Amino acid sequence: MRTSLRNKVISVCYKKIEQKGDNVGVSFYAFFANKNDDPALLMEAAAWWIEKHQLDHFEKAKKIIELVKSESFSCK
Repeated sequence: MRTSLRNKVISVCYKKIEQKGDNVGVSFYAFFANKNDDPALLMEAAAWWIEKHQLDHFEKAKKIIELVKSESFSCK
């Protein structure tokens, strides 16, 4: 996962927690606008979410933060 996506995922998850509480769920679509302006980035997020971690459509934002922070990433 590229650094820019990693940072966005963490930021969006914290924002959702702040707005709706600790039990808020997110899907990987939460990290993108309602239009598909970067299909490669969307597919990168989908592959991380679905293929790598086999997550459900909605997962707790806290869980996503923990997963992202626990991985080592190469800078792209």
